[in-house]
Amino acid sequence: MAKPILLSVDDDADVLRAIERDLRSHYGAEYRVIGSDSPEGALDLLKQLKVRSDTVALLLADQRMPRMDGVKFLQEAKEIYPDAKRALLTAYADTNAAISAINHANINYFFMKPWDPPADHLYPQLDDLLDDWQASYHPAFQGIRVLGTRWSPRSYELRDFLARSHVPYQWIDVELSAGDPETKRLLDALGPEASKLPVVLFPDGAKLLEGAPTEVAKKVGLRTVAQTSFYDLAIVGGGPAGLAAAVYGASEGLHTVMIEREAPGGQAGMSSRIENYLGFPTGLSGGDLARRAVVQAQRFGVEILAPQEAVGIRTEGSYRIVKMADGNEISCHALMIATGVQWRRLEAPGIDRLQGAGVYYGGGATEAIACKGETIYVIGGANSAGQAAMNFAKYADRVVILVRGTSLSSTMSQYLIDQIKEMPNISLWAHASVSEVHGDTHLEEISVLCSDTNKIERVPASAMFIFIGALPRTDWLGDVVERDGRGFVLTGPDLIRDGNRPKGWTLERDPFLLETNVPGLFAVGDVRHGSVKRVASSVGEGSVAVQFIHQYLSKV
Repeated sequence: MAKPILLSVDDDADVLRAIERDLRSHYGAEYRVIGSDSPEGALDLLKQLKVRSDTVALLLADQRMPRMDGVKFLQEAKEIYPDAKRALLTAYADTNAAISAINHANINYFFMKPWDPPADHLYPQLDDLLDDWQASYHPAFQGIRVLGTRWSPRSYELRDFLARSHVPYQWIDVELSAGDPETKRLLDALGPEASKLPVVLFPDGAKLLEGAPTEVAKKVGLRTVAQTSFYDLAIVGGGPAGLAAAVYGASEGLHTVMIEREAPGGQAGMSSRIENYLGFPTGLSGGDLARRAVVQAQRFGVEILAPQEAVGIRTEGSYRIVKMADGNEISCHALMIATGVQWRRLEAPGIDRLQGAGVYYGGGATEAIACKGETIYVIGGANSAGQAAMNFAKYADRVVILVRGTSLSSTMSQYLIDQIKEMPNISLWAHASVSEVHGDTHLEEISVLCSDTNKIERVPASAMFIFIGALPRTDWLGDVVERDGRGFVLTGPDLIRDGNRPKGWTLERDPFLLETNVPGLFAVGDVRHGSVKRVASSVGEGSVAVQFIHQYLSKV
C-alpha cells in the first residue's frame, strides 16, 4: 500500500527544501513527502495523483507566491482532495490573512516562518492535524481501475477479460456514479481523456484510453509472445482439457506451451458454480477451478500465452507449426487441439447490434451484481444455463429461464432442477423462443414466440444471457485436420473407414485414441467428435492424451 502524501508548495527553493527536510525527518516512516515550487505545478501534480488513486493527507502552502497565493491554491486543491488537511506558511505580516483564511476559506491551520525549532512550532500542530485525518482515513483502492459504462460492449469485454484472467480491478460506471463526488473529481482530473471510454488506470499512473484486452494483458505482465520458437508439446486452448494436458505434460518433463485466445478456463471458467465435480462436495466456481489449474500448470513450468490466438497450422516433416494472430510461429513435436466450443449464435433481429449491451453469450458473471432488482432472461436449458440462473437469482428481482421444450428434465441435471424449483424468483417459460430484441443503446425488451399458441409476447428485459448449444471453432485448421459435418475434430477409431486408415496416414499403426489424421496432432475435450460435454471428461481426455504423446515422441 502506497504511503499517504504530504505535499508542500513554496516558490522559495530554500524554504521548500527546509520544510521537506523537516517533514521527512519526523513523518517519513508513515508518509511520502513531495514538494513543488509553484502552485500551478502542484495542482497538475494533484490531478496526476488523483488519477493514480494516491492519497494526500496534508497540503502545506506558502501564502506569498506569484500568480496564485497560498489561500487560492488551497481552495483549488480542496476541489481535488477535499479530505486533505490544509495549512498555510506565513510571515508575520500575513497573520491577518491567515486568520481570515481559517475563518472563511476552511484552512485548518497556519504556521509562522521561521518555525524553528520544529519540535515546538511545527510537529505538535501537524501531529494533531494528521491524527485527526487518520481517524477518518479509508485507504483508496490501489489496483487497476476501469472507467466505462454498463452498456458499452468494449467495457464489458475488458471487465470480462480481467475477471476471467483473475486480475483484481475496480469497476467505475461513470453514468451510474455520475452523482458521486469522488468520481466527478477523478473525471475532472482526467480532463478530455475521460471521454475516451473505457479508460484503464494503472497503479503506476499509466493510462489506456479505449483499451483492449491485449493491451491490458501486456501492461499487467501476462505473456502473449512465446519465449522460444520450439516446444515438445504445444496446446491450443486453455479450458479444462488443455489445462489438464499442460499439467500432465509439463510434470512429466515435456517443454510445454499453452495458447489461449481469451483467458484460461474456457467455458467452464465462466461457470458460476460446478457442484458435481469429483472431490469438491460443496462445489466450486469455474473461475476457481481455472485459477487452481493455472497455478498448478505454471508451477510445473508451463508457458501460458493469453490472450493469443492460433490462426493456422501446418506440418513440416516431424514438426507441427502453429501460426499466431500476431504473425509469430511456434513449432513443436506434438500438437494438441483443445479449443472447446463456443456458444451457438441466436438468430433474431437486434441480437448482434445489442451484444455486450444487455445481450450476452455465456455466464456473464461480471454482470450479475449489475442486475440487482432487475428482470433478466436466461435462454437455454442445459446445466450451464441452470448454473447461471442460480447465480443471477442472488441479485436479480426475477430470473426467467426460456426454453423451446416442455421442461428441463431432458437437458439439465436433476440436482440443478431441484435447486431451481426452490428459488422463488426463478421461473420457467416453456415452448418459447426469442424472435426479436429491442432497445436503442441497450436491451430494453424482448419478443418471445410461444410455439404452443403461435403468438408473440413482448416483455421488458434488462439483460439476456444465451446458452443455446455450442459449436466448435475449427475453421482455422483448414484442410489439415479432418472434421465432421459440424466441425468437430475426428480422432482415433472415427478416422477408420471400411478398415482403412485416414488418407495420407504414413505410419504402420492406427491413429491413437485421441490422435487426429495427422500423426502427433491430438484433439481433446469438447472440440473432439463424440466427446462427453463434461468438465471431468475433458480433464480425463487431456491427461490420457499425454500418455499417447509420450508413445508418439518415443518413435520420432
